[in-house]
Amino acid sequence: MAKNEEEMSFLEHLEVLRWHIMKAFLSVFIMAIVAFIFKDFIFTTVILGPKSPEFPTNVFLCEVGKMLGILKLCINSLPLEIISIKMAGQFSMHIMVSLIAGLIVAFPYVFYQFWSFVVPAMHSKEKRYSRGAVVYSSLLFILGVLFGYYIISPLTVHFLGSYSVSPEVTNQINLISYVSTLASVILASGIIFELPVLAYFLTKAGLITPEFMRKYRKHSLVVILVLSAIITPPDIFSQILVSLPLIVLYEVGIMISNRIVKAQKKEEARREKEK
Repeated sequence: MAKNEEEMSFLEHLEVLRWHIMKAFLSVFIMAIVAFIFKDFIFTTVILGPKSPEFPTNVFLCEVGKMLGILKLCINSLPLEIISIKMAGQFSMHIMVSLIAGLIVAFPYVFYQFWSFVVPAMHSKEKRYSRGAVVYSSLLFILGVLFGYYIISPLTVHFLGSYSVSPEVTNQINLISYVSTLASVILASGIIFELPVLAYFLTKAGLITPEFMRKYRKHSLVVILVLSAIITPPDIFSQILVSLPLIVLYEVGIMISNRIVKAQKKEEARREKEK
């Protein structure tokens, strides 16, 4: 019979954590191998997609621009040359992109492994309230990744790829720079979309309350605008586009925090009655 959680020593807990971490790394490694094999799809279709005029977002914005008579909305219409200036540049980038793709695809399982380590330490009611945490966290992360890829990436590529300080200077974008920019935007979006999950855990830990979040709503708006400015090109349209879902996520975080606080108060009232 396996030992009860309370009977496990510190080293035994470390051993359990080690196995969860190994399983998480193994899942990322397997998905990275799959991504490495499907090189043409990953690079030609996914990585280089946002710079193409045929990319869904670029096509949609161009159609809207034609209807409104705003031709500037036809973004990424000019060819963007991507070059590699290092001997092993393309190979090393192939490995890096495969690892990033592996992490994104395996994220639900990775989060599940860490969640499996934390859950046994929870009380039965905490487990009930946190049911579905893996699903919700994974869904939010995937939505953030999709938002970063389909909304922010083409805008970023267009702005930075077409920006010019002088007609004498030609943009020849290094592959490493292009992929790094795209990866940082996509992963940052995925992490930022975890805001409701962060609000849940911070409320459970007693670090924040819905009143606290409402009080500092204006301050959070400033932080959101700063974050939007960091992960998007420096134009007001892109920043507003990114800020809107973040503001919605903050409000969702307030609702989640409020629900947890109410549940905690009910539990405290029930305990008082039982005394």
